[in-house]
Order: sequence, then structure tokens, then C-alpha cells
Amino acid sequence: MTTRCTFIALVVGRFSWSAWPWMWTNRCWSRGSPQQVLVLESKEPKYPVGSFVLSNSGWTTHAISDGKNLSLMSPDWPGNLSRSLALGAIGMPGLTAYFGLSEICRPKPGETILINAAAGAVGSVAGQIAKLLGCKVVGCAGSNEKVAYLKALGFDEAFNYKTVESLEEALKKASPDGYDCYFDNVGGEFSSVVLEQMKKYGRIAVCGAISLYNDTVTQKGPYSQVPMILKELCMEGFTVTRWENRKEEGLGALLKWVQEGKIKCHEHVTKGFENMPAAFMGMLKGENTGKAIVQM
Repeated sequence: MTTRCTFIALVVGRFSWSAWPWMWTNRCWSRGSPQQVLVLESKEPKYPVGSFVLSNSGWTTHAISDGKNLSLMSPDWPGNLSRSLALGAIGMPGLTAYFGLSEICRPKPGETILINAAAGAVGSVAGQIAKLLGCKVVGCAGSNEKVAYLKALGFDEAFNYKTVESLEEALKKASPDGYDCYFDNVGGEFSSVVLEQMKKYGRIAVCGAISLYNDTVTQKGPYSQVPMILKELCMEGFTVTRWENRKEEGLGALLKWVQEGKIKCHEHVTKGFENMPAAFMGMLKGENTGKAIVQM
């Protein structure tokens, strides 16, 4: 550090950390965990004492920052909404769902969209937005409780992929005519089955690949070229930072929908900073419904 730097002391006490699947690939816990923090001391007018900011200062209870890469939370945050939603439905997961759906899947009213890991932070919001756009929404998740949750959110069809005898048959039963759009959070073998059931000119948003994150040996295949050619599919990977210049647009829409009750939010809360590793591992195992949050 140099004497010219301005430093801000931050504390997370009584507030929230976020657990994300991609933190596994980051391999740098010191900066890999977004959190919501309270400014304790400040020499920067932009971040006054008592204000809330979003920070990537990692798995710590206190941090010192030069003010870069912080995001100031609005002082007008609605009092009836938990501030931790800024780590979930009204934050990066919500924006991922919003832009991945609207810019890559580009669903039209009456179309059918499939979402896997649908009970997670991104999938649950993506499904609800798709319903707002007039789509038929099919979701899959890894427990009967999560299937019930998806039904409560308004998904037209939902199934437990762990208990069906045949994933192919379950997909056909949920939508006999196939799928116009596919919001993929899982990757791997699951997606190779889905490709065969996409409609002509289908669009696929590749958001995540959680089925592969724990692999110690890189998987081979599946080979998707034939169905992609014959069906003329469009498959595109993305990260939400592509639309950083439209962040306020997305957050505004998400906040409005949440306040109107059109998007419902569920948080899987773990208490205690010391339980952060357990919360992270539980999230990778699919134990969370909605956004995985750790609070003091």
C-alpha cells in the first residue's frame, strides 16, 4: 500500500456472506465470496460510515479496502425487504437470470422453456421471469421438496431428476412437443439428453455446469454437434458481467417484480461465520433451496 491510498474499514457483523458454485473454480477464498457489509470507518465520502456496500472481500469478518470494486447499496432500499436479497434475487443471481433469459434464450409468449437446477438462486428467478413473459416453464430439481417449491412458484411442470426412471421420458412427459429454450445450470450428461428434445431453432443459455465442478478428471463428450446441426440450435455461454452497463435496468426490473409479489424469493440461511465452509459444501451438494446465505 502507499500513503496516497484512501482506506475504508468494513465489517460484516450481523450481515451476510454469499455462497456460489463458481467459487470452487476460483480457488481463491480471499476474494471469491461476495458479501454485504457495513462501513465502520471511512475517509471516502462516497462510502460514509453506516452505509451498506457489496464487496468481494472474501471469507472474513472484517476487511480494509481502498474503495475499488465496491458497490454502494441504495440508502432507499425498501424497508420491507431483507437487504440480503441484494446477494440473491435483486443481485447477481437475479441479473444472471434476467439477462441470460432475455438476451440469450429470448423466449416468446407461448414457448416452452426448460430450466435445470431450477430451485437454486438463478433457476428459480429465471423460471418466474419466463412465466411473466407468457411461457410454459418446466423445471427439474433434486428432491421432492424442491419440486413442490417449484410448483408453488408457478412452474407448469416440475420433476425430481434423481427419482425418475428415465430422464428422457420425464422430459417428454413434461413437454411432448419439445423445448424452444433451455436455461442450463448443470451441463454434462443431462444436457446431452436435453439437446435431443430441443425444437428446431431452439436457443440454449449455458449459465453453469455444476455437475462437472467436482470432477477430478475432465469428462469426454457428450458430442452435441449432430442435434445442433439438424435442429439448427443456438447454444451460447455467458457470464453476467457482459451486461454490466445495463445493471441498473436489470436491478430496477427485479426490484419492481419482487415488490409486486411477481417474483418470490427464498433464502437458505446458515447461521454463524464458522459454518461458511459447511454452507458452501452443502450448496455444491444441492442442499439449498433458493440463495445460499450465511449470516452472523
